[in-house]
Amino acid sequence: MDPLLPKPIPIKGGGKQGGEEEEEEILRKTWTEVKVLWYIAGPAILTSIFQYSMMSVTQTFAGHIGTLALAAVGIQNLVISGIGFGITMGMGSALETLCGQAFGAGKLSMLGIYLQRSWIILLFTALLLSPIYIFATPILKLLGQSAEIADLAGKFSIWMLPELFAFALNFPIQKFLQAQSKVMAMAWISFGALVVHVFLSWFCIIKLDMGLVGAAVTLNFSWLVLVLGQLGYILAGNCKEAWIGFSWLALTDLASFVGLSVASAVMICLEYWCFMAIILLAGLLRNPKIAVDAASICMNVEGWCMMIPFGFTAAVSVRVSNELGAGRPKAAKFSVLVVVMMSVIIQSIIVAILLITRNDFPAIFTESKLVMKEVSRVALFLSGTIFLSSIQPVLSGVAIGAGWQAVFAFINLGCYYIVGLASSVLLAFKFNMGLEGIWTGLIAGIALQTIILVVITWRTDWEKEVIVKCDV
Repeated sequence: MDPLLPKPIPIKGGGKQGGEEEEEEILRKTWTEVKVLWYIAGPAILTSIFQYSMMSVTQTFAGHIGTLALAAVGIQNLVISGIGFGITMGMGSALETLCGQAFGAGKLSMLGIYLQRSWIILLFTALLLSPIYIFATPILKLLGQSAEIADLAGKFSIWMLPELFAFALNFPIQKFLQAQSKVMAMAWISFGALVVHVFLSWFCIIKLDMGLVGAAVTLNFSWLVLVLGQLGYILAGNCKEAWIGFSWLALTDLASFVGLSVASAVMICLEYWCFMAIILLAGLLRNPKIAVDAASICMNVEGWCMMIPFGFTAAVSVRVSNELGAGRPKAAKFSVLVVVMMSVIIQSIIVAILLITRNDFPAIFTESKLVMKEVSRVALFLSGTIFLSSIQPVLSGVAIGAGWQAVFAFINLGCYYIVGLASSVLLAFKFNMGLEGIWTGLIAGIALQTIILVVITWRTDWEKEVIVKCDV
């Protein structure tokens, strides 16, 4: 464990210590766990904010080019890049399970092997996904998007092809560093990449008036800076025990590694693509430019608000996998309880701020009064998804840390698609509720999923999980 990381106090079973002493003991354990979680979650939240900001900055600048440009970039980011992002992030999440448990079990040399296996699999996957970027225009038209939006989004998508291979390299590196709690380095490198991106975006898109070509050039270059920065950190000797150089062992046991990677990808993609489908459904409503722009802005805002739960997801995934790998089931369970509590409190505050400013924040993203009005109308529904997401991503992190990806993939399929999207289509088009109907269906799916995840996590036999999971 990182020497700066405070050591968690073991959660002991046994008899009660009496009123005040027991209460003090619980508070002491909670405070210790809070410090451990924030040591990981704080930099992880910053990393998520900085990396998400690169896409958000591009979309914001595109909104000042014009309504069509904003719609095209929104569709490309959330649909075409969303496919590549979701699959590569999902497959890379297999390392959260494997590296986290290997680190907890003290098998540090395996982390570098797992990293190299993941690179091989994800780069090959990126190659297979390339046609989606290349043929984005006909794909979007087939999905019902207007020809005007699909044509421009398709051109932008081809220019963004290098980003796909950056995803394939980035996510395994992140999980490799995250498992070792080297999250502060990730935060600083991501911040540097964001600074570069903001300056280049202003210079190319506004100053040189390069439009969407400038947006693509700057976003691709910024992802390259991010990947090379993280790779340089590893090769500079900052992970000596975990990275012992390139090895032929990375080419062995690929089949089982692919199995966990695919399960991880399915679990995460089913969730991520449901949000992507919201944009597609918005494009089928009346006045699709306004609907797509409003939905894109809401997704952008939700993405920002999800940075804290995503940071907690990373923290609880590390804590659960490390504690299970080390054979400490009660500490793993206690960590889950603490992180859910923190996430709910913080997201409730964010929801309150969002509702208070619902008539003002849309102006950050667009100058269109019609788009701003539509975003304000949907803000109440958006707040509902943000509140529910204070719990759901954290419990997904528990699933990844414990290696439950296959089970949770079926849960996501039922909740998001059989319940969520089906309800969205029915309410939006049958009952003419428009974008509000789409979002109501999404809330129904997330609510059901959250209830199921809470029940599964609560009923888990953590002692049994240690017996199964610590054999890395």
